[in-house]
Amino acid sequence: MELAQEFTEIQKLIRKAKTRAFKAVNTELIGLYWEIGKYISGKITKAEWGKGVVKNLSDYLKESEPELKGFSSQNLWRMKQFYEAYYENEKLSTVLREIPWSHNMAILSSSNSEAEREFYIRLTINERLSFRELERRIDTGTYERVILSNEKLSPVLRELYPQANQLFKDNYIFDFLTLPKPFSEKTLRAGIIQNLKEFILELGKDFTFVGEEYRLQVGKKDFYIDLVFYHRELQCLVAIDLKITDFKPEYLGKMEFYLEVLDRDVKKAHEKPSIGIVLCKNKDSKVVEYALNRSISPTLISQYETKLIDKKLLGNKLDEFFELAEKNNT
Repeated sequence: MELAQEFTEIQKLIRKAKTRAFKAVNTELIGLYWEIGKYISGKITKAEWGKGVVKNLSDYLKESEPELKGFSSQNLWRMKQFYEAYYENEKLSTVLREIPWSHNMAILSSSNSEAEREFYIRLTINERLSFRELERRIDTGTYERVILSNEKLSPVLRELYPQANQLFKDNYIFDFLTLPKPFSEKTLRAGIIQNLKEFILELGKDFTFVGEEYRLQVGKKDFYIDLVFYHRELQCLVAIDLKITDFKPEYLGKMEFYLEVLDRDVKKAHEKPSIGIVLCKNKDSKVVEYALNRSISPTLISQYETKLIDKKLLGNKLDEFFELAEKNNT
């Protein structure tokens, strides 16, 4: 048994070394693509090279360095595009070297703004997203949904956790669920538990599952929270109340009760105040605004979809959000 533990320590050292080696190789590779992109961009800007020259360069590299992969003419043009997208942003031109080339290309090809590109680069780094996970975040419009969530947080939640607007969403996408129509709250909860990995990926990787139908005892009565998680970065419990109907103001009172019990009886001394998420099928923004305005608990009201939201629709909503924000600032 003691030898097994010692062998495990050696295994950990090997894995750490492999991770460091991969990061070093990746940094050098992205740096190489950056320099190639810079060189090609300079030649084309000065009208010294055309498309034919780039194709000739690709053919030359294939013949002279046959063991090299990834230098097709198409990829060489991507390197140029990559350099031109970031060369004026010193901050991003550094951090983008921390993620693989495939991730960089996915972000570059699908993002419409520098802010969106930065969002996905930092999300990939912070949550160590695989390529598949990143693709899902992009396909489900995570950037748009996070930005649009900013106005759906209670004042207390904003005050206690200023970074909450980057960690929670207005809309959650549960396209991985296969639910009957109609479905009950019990069926919804069971579907989430059966697909817990996908659910946590949608919430965010810092969420750790604590329990379902989490029992709270107050006086002689028992109460049950649908789902309870722990958020590692925020260091607090997160209670989720599932609803299959539109949001109603009374749902907020119930959540405030749950949070009070969690903070009094469950929260550990070093942990921060618990957060509540009332997750509804639909919600009226005005009703949510009125309900949250005087809320004394760190709570947010979100809705969920069981199929992907049209990214064009999310983009239109985001444009409306920025237009309104600009009007309010003038």
